[in-house]
Amino acid sequence: MRKNPNYHKVLFPSHFRDDSKCLNCPEDKWPDSRKEECLPKLIQFLSYEEILGSALACISVLFCLLTFSVFCLFIIKRKTPIVKANNRDLSYLLLISLMFGFMCSLAFIGRPNQIMCMIRQVMFAVIFSLCVSTILAKTITVVMIFSATNPDSKLKKLVGLRIPIYIVPVCTMVQVILCIVWLTTDAPFAEFNMEAEIGIIVIECNEGSRVLFASVLGYMGLLASVSLFVAFLARKLPDTFNETKFIAFSMLVFASVWVTFIPAYLSTKGKQTVAVEIFAILSSSAGCLFCIFSPKCYTILLHPEMNNKENITGRNTQNRGKQF
Repeated sequence: MRKNPNYHKVLFPSHFRDDSKCLNCPEDKWPDSRKEECLPKLIQFLSYEEILGSALACISVLFCLLTFSVFCLFIIKRKTPIVKANNRDLSYLLLISLMFGFMCSLAFIGRPNQIMCMIRQVMFAVIFSLCVSTILAKTITVVMIFSATNPDSKLKKLVGLRIPIYIVPVCTMVQVILCIVWLTTDAPFAEFNMEAEIGIIVIECNEGSRVLFASVLGYMGLLASVSLFVAFLARKLPDTFNETKFIAFSMLVFASVWVTFIPAYLSTKGKQTVAVEIFAILSSSAGCLFCIFSPKCYTILLHPEMNNKENITGRNTQNRGKQF
């Protein structure tokens, strides 16, 4: 459909002569229905006042409170075997990073400005890298724990090195360096998009360097892929409190969300683009929360009799097998 060349023009009558002339409206204004006056264009961004923005904010706060409740439950039950298994410190760190992950989505709501455009993407990238690297460390911890019980395992020598402790800071620092390069070379900035929708000025954040933005997302995808690969290799370990199956499923959910995010992000315009990114943040974080921690919470709250050393180590099951 071809645009009318006079679509942005206004007819101004001349009071001193019989003819009239057309003048173009400025970019931030729009002609009225009678084409006699230039009116300011509507300004659009995802705000807390509208239903979509307030709904996403409420969901974010609710998930954050739910994660905080799980964190408090783990603190209260910190001496129980099911919490102590597979490094409870990593569980605490993962829950804290998930809480910040839910809360960082609030930075995407509201009128964008130069500072918020820089902060929200960097905060999102660093927090999610911390979250995924913690999951990777938990996966390696499970593999090393079960490998230590096998005298023929080559990984038994690595148990004393406490490798999982170094995975989290190293993997997170790589993302921090990428973000520093991003901010110093071509940082995100707020811009007025007048072409997204007719008659509307969309205030949005331009990502600056799309290459660095893709690198940040790609690094998170790399961490998630490595976690999924390690968890897949450990799927044949004993079933007794083997977290790798839950971690593998959480990484599948994480990867599925962000793979579908890319075409959705590229095909939407205006505030819907921000809503899609917030939805991806909330969905992937909620997937990690439920897949990894719901089995533990189920045992702690509904079956406390199973929260003992015999069930965790599998001795109770072995003894029952001998009786039969």
